[in-house]
Amino acid sequence: MNHYQLETDIQHLEQVLTHISLNDRIPLSYWRKRVDSLTSVASVPSQRSRVKKLNEALRALEVRAQT
Repeated sequence: MNHYQLETDIQHLEQVLTHISLNDRIPLSYWRKRVDSLTSVASVPSQRSRVKKLNEALRALEVRAQT
């Protein structure tokens, strides 16, 4: 994945994850796959930090879904 595509994907997920809910049609597992795919390719510290925040936000939603 090139740098531009990685940045675009991170920005998209940063926007989307603030708006999704447990009742959305797209399951959390889809978003988990998207975030996990970025974890392995983020190489710049700022990208890793942003992906870490995405992971934390998604994990909070996953925890809420389990209760």
